[in-house]
Amino acid sequence: MKIGITCYPTYGGSGVVATELGLELAARGHDVHFISYAVPVRMTEARERIHFHEVEVMSYPLFDHPPYTLALASMMYNVAAAENLDLLHVHYALPHSVSAYLARAMQNGRKLPFVTTLHGTDITLVGQDRSYLPITRFSIEQSDAVTAISEYLRQVTLKEFDIRRPVELIPNFVNCDIFFPAEDGSRRPEFAPHDEKILVHLSNFRPVKRVSDVVETFALVREKIPAKLLMIGDGPDRASAEWMVRRKGLSRDAHFLGKQSQVQTLLSSADVLLLPSQLESFGLAALEGMACGVPAVASRIGGIPEVITDGVEGYLVEIGDVRTMADRALGILTSAERREQMGRAARDRALREFCSTKIIPLYENLYRRILEAN
Repeated sequence: MKIGITCYPTYGGSGVVATELGLELAARGHDVHFISYAVPVRMTEARERIHFHEVEVMSYPLFDHPPYTLALASMMYNVAAAENLDLLHVHYALPHSVSAYLARAMQNGRKLPFVTTLHGTDITLVGQDRSYLPITRFSIEQSDAVTAISEYLRQVTLKEFDIRRPVELIPNFVNCDIFFPAEDGSRRPEFAPHDEKILVHLSNFRPVKRVSDVVETFALVREKIPAKLLMIGDGPDRASAEWMVRRKGLSRDAHFLGKQSQVQTLLSSADVLLLPSQLESFGLAALEGMACGVPAVASRIGGIPEVITDGVEGYLVEIGDVRTMADRALGILTSAERREQMGRAARDRALREFCSTKIIPLYENLYRRILEAN
């Protein structure tokens, strides 16, 4: 198949999943065309069957804001015509599914079905803004197929938008051959030369990720045991987190690593992952850590309980309860037996339910059903 994929190319779950999906599809023999305003962050090198088409937005004094939705629709149309695409797969409802709808409408009789995958804030935050609700509902209803990354998000979509069409559950995934426990400790000596315990956080540092809670939790852990903190990613709250680290005298123990394309070597170096988010429709960072054999301490919110069983692959705590989060992290860090047991359970859960080898065929089957119906 020839598949066009559109996502936000920045550091976030939807972009990561869309990019990994494209890479996996290409490895299985499909031609994949990414259509976006920048190269996706996880697409680090040229790959066979992977193509990138940059969307350039016209600058004109009449426009206060560049018309990206229209520019994207035009590029989708052009790529579909030039490359004879079979379908489009857009990640994040706004504005991508609207652009796909316009591109399909411009085909002059040629079929160009599109799939919309809902990832979270496109529904839980953006979509529920009353000014965007009608267009979000319309774009979902007009999609040839709609998927959600968790049962939690599927139910929210059906309820809040009064959707009358099926929304299929296809969960996020991880390549278990790339994300795996490192037998030699990977980059551990680089960050913990005296074998200190390592905590890790991976996100886009938006307010919803509550990175200040990560720092507060680490400070409480650091009072009890020697430990290091790896902060992977970047975003609007990074500066305030760095300021908190300096104010608490933790600068030697906390490392802000910025955006990383090969996060697996960092995750596999850690002992526990912290995910204190205020909202997570799935919790991809936790899953990637789990595949590396790293248990997570995360908020009991959204789709996270579908990924982590409290007390088995990690722990779940209430939002904002940094003291309990620190206690749970210490429970893992101070018991080699518990750390090994939870790490093994985390890896087993990822292998059993969330490996790309199990999830990618679900998308392929969905594509085939759509093409047969069209």
